[in-house]
Amino acid sequence: MARKHTAFSALTRRGPHQVLRGDLGFAGIPGSVFTPAEGFHLPGIAFGHDWMCDAEDYIGTLEHLASWGIAAAAPDTQRGLVPSALTLSHDLASTLDVISGVRLGNGQISVAADKLGLVGHGFGGAAAILAAAGETTVAAVAALFPTVTKPSAEAAAATLTVPGLVLASPGDATSLRTDALEVAAGWDGVVLQVVDKADPSDLAEKRKLSRLLGFRGSTDNTQKTVRALLTGFLLFHLSDDEEYQEFADAGAELPGTSKPDPDAPPVTLEERIASLFR
Repeated sequence: MARKHTAFSALTRRGPHQVLRGDLGFAGIPGSVFTPAEGFHLPGIAFGHDWMCDAEDYIGTLEHLASWGIAAAAPDTQRGLVPSALTLSHDLASTLDVISGVRLGNGQISVAADKLGLVGHGFGGAAAILAAAGETTVAAVAALFPTVTKPSAEAAAATLTVPGLVLASPGDATSLRTDALEVAAGWDGVVLQVVDKADPSDLAEKRKLSRLLGFRGSTDNTQKTVRALLTGFLLFHLSDDEEYQEFADAGAELPGTSKPDPDAPPVTLEERIASLFR
């Protein structure tokens, strides 16, 4: 247990690598890419943003991954009121093609085509699943508090055999916006973690009044926990680092997380709607 907590605590902080930032625009895709300052055959991920968010709202998370040796690119597309999850999924796949197909930075950085992953938050989490269910070949997928979309991420997840991580919040069982629990239920071999006291919107690094006034709270705790869970999961699956095997273990009990009650009765649609008026 002590070793597990030590690894988790380390992953809540920035890693040992200096981080560089680049522009995906050189390949015709609006967005940013963050990489370690140097390294060949690196693992790499494409990150999908939530509804009404953009790549800038995840700079801290993208830099965090890069500081641990993972190239992280985020397309800045589908930002309108009525975005397309399917189009964002195509943009995520194209982003992986770009970062694995060219040298990055000063030419001293490359991403291995067999060490790629898809990650997304909310709406972007659903898009990551849709991309993985398409023709894109990846080694791991992480859906962070995925939301309901059309096409259905739940249906797409049921077709996946790639290792997956799904993060949910304590209130998801009664939420109409998310299908995180349903996505995980149909995904063979997925790791499901419920992040304690998390509000799914906390992962986006929006400037809230409380933060401007210098207060810290659930937002910071959620980001630290999510970054640790995500980084450990990716390091195991994309880098084959056995030190982080527990982050890819569906039965592991990691700090700041819990598991859904397997004996809890399913929540009906009527109960979910009623919860909105309590």
